[in-house]
Amino acid sequence: MSGRSSADSSERARGHRLGRQLRALREARGWTRPQLAAAASVPLRTLTRLETESVAQPGLFIVAALAEALEVTVDALVAAAGPVPGLWSTGYEGRTIDSFVAALVDSGVDAVADVRLTPISRKPGFSKSRLSAALADADIAYLHLRSLGNPKDNRAPFWDGRVGEGLAAFADVMAAEPALRELDELAELAVERSVAVLCFEQDERRCHRQAVLAELHRRTALPVSALA
Repeated sequence: MSGRSSADSSERARGHRLGRQLRALREARGWTRPQLAAAASVPLRTLTRLETESVAQPGLFIVAALAEALEVTVDALVAAAGPVPGLWSTGYEGRTIDSFVAALVDSGVDAVADVRLTPISRKPGFSKSRLSAALADADIAYLHLRSLGNPKDNRAPFWDGRVGEGLAAFADVMAAEPALRELDELAELAVERSVAVLCFEQDERRCHRQAVLAELHRRTALPVSALA
């Protein structure tokens, strides 16, 4: 990704979070968009864009007016627009690196947990070093959790319909001490940030990450969503 497009992604991520927080505060007061727009003397079209379009650089005076109408400080509004805990399931099959990062930004993802055993790919941009750099440019954290990777000899069951067999074998992997430590790390991260668990397969049903996400959901009770 170019420097300019990377900066745009990071700014859109912040804009997305701000819009999400504005909507939450508005709805907590029982206001419609027209009511908040009127209270803040802000054009309704501007407020609608802020809430729905991940505006990269919202005007300071607009944000200040909305904060005053919502009876919060600008600093509190911006701080509250930070990461929202949650879990996402994603595979990069069929994606380009730019479309992948854009999908993460649009979904408000703050961190990517790579559960490939070996984070190397023939697809441009998805090997560890380039992937982590592209994510960093978009202000998204990256961590590789090797101990939660699926061994090579357990991949065929997920690909040829013997998923139950594959999950049973992977359960032994997750019960090992290194995997338990990484599950602890990932669960702690997920209750503070919006985390996407990444492997190759687009369809989670053909991938071991379904077991990782199921365990994380059991530990944290956080919802799991598929990345669009």
